[in-house]
Amino acid sequence: MAHSPMYLAQLNIAEALFDLDDPRIADFVNNLDRINAVAERMPGYVWRLKDESGNATALNWDDNPRMIVNMSVWKRAKDLETFVFNTVHREIYKRRAEWFSAMKSHHFVLWWVAADHIPDLAEACEKLAHFNAHGTTPTAFGWDKLLPEVSLWREPRCV
Repeated sequence: MAHSPMYLAQLNIAEALFDLDDPRIADFVNNLDRINAVAERMPGYVWRLKDESGNATALNWDDNPRMIVNMSVWKRAKDLETFVFNTVHREIYKRRAEWFSAMKSHHFVLWWVAADHIPDLAEACEKLAHFNAHGTTPTAFGWDKLLPEVSLWREPRCV
């Protein structure tokens, strides 16, 4: 019996410094549709969490209206890495300190899912909690678990 291929799921949460209708975060908000469209055209893109607006800004994390969530599934780690660090997304990522508070715990987690599985927010919450409690395990991990397949994350992380 053949095994179903495994895809890479990612969750990234962030707490905005301002309400999303505040002009100080407008550059971020105004680029969401463009960045999401780039993601959806990338090789290896499978799925991303979105609400009726086409993004996920209305889906609050932990009942905090300023906490936003991004979750997606990719065929390969390299596909996700290319999108994050080798597209226009990188320019927005570099500016994250202008718009989001520094998190005191992990805010990004990766995990493997069966190719026919779409994770939900409850699963993502469990993965992030596991990563925060136990660090890198086969259940939940960060970019470092994917070395040497991916390594572009090292440079912006050190900035």
